[in-house]
Amino acid sequence: MQEQNVEIKEWEQAEIERSAVEATLMEGNDLHADEHNVARYLDPPADTCFALEYAFHLLGDVRGKVLVDLGCGSGENTILLTARGAQVLAIDISASLVALAKRRMEINGVTEGVSFFVGSAYDLPFADESVDVVFGAAILHHLDLQLTTREVQRVLRPGGRAIFLEPVRNSKVVRFIRRLIPYQAPDISPFERPLTKHEMDGFADGFREYHSKAFTLPYLCLGDLIPKVRDHLNTLRRWDHALLKYIPTLSYFASTLVVDLLK
Repeated sequence: MQEQNVEIKEWEQAEIERSAVEATLMEGNDLHADEHNVARYLDPPADTCFALEYAFHLLGDVRGKVLVDLGCGSGENTILLTARGAQVLAIDISASLVALAKRRMEINGVTEGVSFFVGSAYDLPFADESVDVVFGAAILHHLDLQLTTREVQRVLRPGGRAIFLEPVRNSKVVRFIRRLIPYQAPDISPFERPLTKHEMDGFADGFREYHSKAFTLPYLCLGDLIPKVRDHLNTLRRWDHALLKYIPTLSYFASTLVVDLLK
């Protein structure tokens, strides 16, 4: 147990250092919310080809509900969640990113509906069964899933929901090809990694219901690297969405998974 605690502390320290780099890279960014972008996430359709829009669709009516924005980072999703009328508890392990998130709220005139916390996903500062929704975008792949699901299930009320959007890499072939690409962004920690659907299924143990939907086949990721193709990414996303819809077995090769869990 002591050995595990030491490893977790090292893991979390690496994430704090990674987040500090991320915060530095964001210095000078415009933190004003784009009205059109906010409107996209107020009531997105169920059949959207965008994974984040779909995650926000799953939220439904959250007006007045207590919602944890787990791994809130610099608050890009936090401001969208407050626009939906939720009472948002935004938490991140990085004090530097939380400071940016607070600044984002101030710049955009958001003075109510959100509280910020610096803390660990393994020890959430919220009472048992006090939360209606836990929402997270690209956070679980930074974490120990067993410790995190324990805390998520603890704070959720009976009937509460957890919605996550995560990078996944099920295919061994795709994992092998990715290892051949030497580039690694400066804000990547040594512990983060794409998850597998098997790991996400394990994370869902203990929940009453579990649904998932896949997005983003490999060709879409490659298209983003080619300037002339990049201009047509929305068309590629629609193709991607159609292929995954009509040929479900292709979801094994998808790189994004949105999961919806009911306690």
